[in-house]
Amino acid sequence: MAALPVSGAGLSAMSRSGPSHPLCSTDDISEQLEELQLTLGEGPCVDAFLQGSAVLTPDLLTRDPQDRWMVFAEAALEAGARAVFALPLQMGAISPGVLDLYARVPVRLNAEELADALAFADLATLVLLDARIDETGGPRSGPAEDLGAYRAEIDQASGILTVQLGVGIEEAFVRLRSYAYAQGRRLADVAADVVARRLRFSPDTEPDQADDET
Repeated sequence: MAALPVSGAGLSAMSRSGPSHPLCSTDDISEQLEELQLTLGEGPCVDAFLQGSAVLTPDLLTRDPQDRWMVFAEAALEAGARAVFALPLQMGAISPGVLDLYARVPVRLNAEELADALAFADLATLVLLDARIDETGGPRSGPAEDLGAYRAEIDQASGILTVQLGVGIEEAFVRLRSYAYAQGRRLADVAADVVARRLRFSPDTEPDQADDET
């Protein structure tokens, strides 16, 4: 998060049909913010999840957040946060959670900074979906992959599929993801197989099928 004017970040898995869980945070303040919002049922994180759009709060001391989240705003200020930005994690119709960023001072994200924040949210979405969250809110197994390396291999695999399938990069990624979900495999593992040429996709096969070249 060094590229952004924020002090920390937190990630929560959220669901409309089941309990939500704070997953990870960068410091004590972000941990408190995640727990506060999920406990109180109010705050930018909750609104971002329900609305499916980013909720940007440059200053918690202004009237709007004070009116919208009376209890949360006061508690967040006491915890040490002054600005909070909530970005829903989304992939198609799937929305597994929200990425929260906070700052200790009032701050507004410019267009470039907001684009960077949304990119972080995209990465968090991939990792969260690929971790296959269990009932306790934690990953089923293994440590989370390095986000940079994780995204690089998926991007490389998508690039390979653009050639194999003769489609654009977005459609290539959709095909990659569809195959992973249909086969019950982790996205990172499927991407690794494509990059290593162990798996090849054909334009003549169904979106959830591919050819095993091993």
